[in-house]
Amino acid sequence: MIVIAGKATSEDQIQDIVSVIEKEGLQAHVSRGEDRTIIGLIGKVEPKMQEHLRQMKGVENVVKISKSYKLASRDFHPEDTVISIKGVDIGGKELVVMGGPCAVESAAQIDEIAGLVKAAGGQVLRGGAFKPRTGPYSFQGTGVEGLIMMAEAGQKHNLLTITEVMTPEYVDICAEYADILQVGTRNMQNFDLLRKLGECGKPVLLKRGFSATYDELLNAAEYILAGGNPNVMLCERGIRTFESYTRNTLDLSAIPVLQSLSHLPVISDPSHGTGRRELVEPMTKASVAAGANGLIIEMHTDPDNSMTGDGVQSLFPDQFANLLQDLEKLAPIVGKTFNTAKQPADFFPARVGV
Repeated sequence: MIVIAGKATSEDQIQDIVSVIEKEGLQAHVSRGEDRTIIGLIGKVEPKMQEHLRQMKGVENVVKISKSYKLASRDFHPEDTVISIKGVDIGGKELVVMGGPCAVESAAQIDEIAGLVKAAGGQVLRGGAFKPRTGPYSFQGTGVEGLIMMAEAGQKHNLLTITEVMTPEYVDICAEYADILQVGTRNMQNFDLLRKLGECGKPVLLKRGFSATYDELLNAAEYILAGGNPNVMLCERGIRTFESYTRNTLDLSAIPVLQSLSHLPVISDPSHGTGRRELVEPMTKASVAAGANGLIIEMHTDPDNSMTGDGVQSLFPDQFANLLQDLEKLAPIVGKTFNTAKQPADFFPARVGV
């Protein structure tokens, strides 16, 4: 249920409404827009309480939200959420690109790639320190040392950083070193992890589970929002279908659908969404055309010898740079802005093994 307050409603009146809600043992979440303020109620609202709220000063209407997710819905927050992190706005007019390797392998590796991401025009450095792998004997990541390496590289090259967090126990240490915490597809419904992320306040990139519906993704986001953390991004990273040619099937329709259902920024992952290097470029451009607020793209200087074995979906640095220059031309067509550094071609290293 939501309480809609008009533009002329004073801050004191808003606080009076919140006090009434909280006295009934309910949670109140306030969302302030340009034309109205919406107060979301979490908990069971009795009809008598609903009528009391409707009669309070400053209240225009009280509306029941039928969706199972409340705070993530556009009914609660009609305007787009913009998450501002150290001068980078995610969810606004600026197209945001997150680039880097699947995993942090060494200090030299992540530093070099950070420089290339920055030179190409990216704003966020991606890299996994803790890697959830299908096989127990596969490379599992560099752990806390990897977090430190990536934080130092991000600071040196003036990039935000994003890394995956796998368990509630690692949320605090990951939040200490990274600017954005990523929840992978396998953990989308790890509710203990989602609750912990709701408490930490750090921006979260929530990836869609490979068999999850839109409602399931939004309900997972609701766990984080209900915990008090409003800084959530949704990520379409491909779903599992009967098709085996690609690693996953990138669901482009998820971008406009999620944006119609929710106010949260939507990021596309064409690397995991296709699993094939030659498909990353066209699906990146298709994602931007569909309205994505940002992209998360794998890039490696020597992808065929990456320690995770995901090199088949990683772009070479020159491919990454060329793609971002194309996005600079495409972004204005869909009402977004994106500016690259336009480094000369010889700035980017020659492809290894090609």
